[in-house]
Amino acid sequence: MDNTKILDVPLGKRAYKIMIGPHLINNTGKLIKGIIKGDRVIIITDTNIGPLYLSKVSNSLQLSNIKFEQIIISSGEVSKSFERFQNLANQILSMKIDRKTALVALGGGVIGDLTGFLASTLLRGIDFIQIPTTLLAQVDSSVGGKTAINSPIGKNLIGTFYQPRLVISDIESLRTLPRREIISGYAEVVKYGLIYDYKFFNWLEKSGLEILKNNTIFISEAIYRSCEIKTDFVCNDETEQDKRALLNLGHTFGHALEVETKFSSMLLHGEAISIGISLAFQLSHSLGLCSLEDKDRAISHLRSVGLPTKIKEIKGIEWDPEKIIKHMYSDKKVENGEIMLILTRGIGSAHIARNISETNIIETIKKSI
Repeated sequence: MDNTKILDVPLGKRAYKIMIGPHLINNTGKLIKGIIKGDRVIIITDTNIGPLYLSKVSNSLQLSNIKFEQIIISSGEVSKSFERFQNLANQILSMKIDRKTALVALGGGVIGDLTGFLASTLLRGIDFIQIPTTLLAQVDSSVGGKTAINSPIGKNLIGTFYQPRLVISDIESLRTLPRREIISGYAEVVKYGLIYDYKFFNWLEKSGLEILKNNTIFISEAIYRSCEIKTDFVCNDETEQDKRALLNLGHTFGHALEVETKFSSMLLHGEAISIGISLAFQLSHSLGLCSLEDKDRAISHLRSVGLPTKIKEIKGIEWDPEKIIKHMYSDKKVENGEIMLILTRGIGSAHIARNISETNIIETIKKSI
């Protein structure tokens, strides 16, 4: 584990570490041994990830004398449902867990969100460990304590803020991802540069293709810096009352698109966020907030790595601006019946925007369709 980067998330009694490096999954038992309260865990994974890593995690736990059980669910966003949550909660409770039992989330963002929500509610809260296996989960959803399931009304509307005890990001797990998944996750990496760090965005323009090739040095640095930026926001605004909302650049648009596609595989989360970021830059420019140069530069970089930047690139659905904006009104960030958006004054300078006219939003959506 000599090449492991470690980042502290200093949240007082809820503090934890993020470990980033190769071959960490093989050492899961050693890494969690002194962190979990007891000697028993329940691993939750899916049908895609289980066959790849479950045996490695299990062997490691056995070597550390940690007892374990495992639950494998179907993969995909459809598993983030209330029905799935209820079934899993009953299944776990039937295993006669106690407050020293820990859950282990082995998988991508769906598994992490669902497992975290289970951990936050079972017995009024038990420990959980994040082992994210996708780029998107390693740079975003595994860090910061947001847990959630979806509702037919909208994405992530039922959830809690509940921090993990440890995040183990094994960069070797990214080598088994389909290229589309890697590219999708990269959208969240770019987001950090666009909202907060101009120099990081500059570096991504030069290094993006190396990251997508899974170059160990570049991808490790990209994950570390992404987590570092997110940690800064989380520690200053853990429950998203203010500045943490900036991390949602592109998400109000993006989540609306995901709801309209019924969370299907026709649109991955990162792809939705890429389109959402592009729409946010387009709207910011039309309002005179952002220069044409920065708008074009941000969108061009997303395009250059193979990410979609227009709604019309999502095939198989007839898009209606009125339906999209209706979904936007169900977003968590709506205040007093008004859509709140994260817009930008340029690369590295996002801000919270209120009182944006619905007409301007619809016009921006129409140009993308």
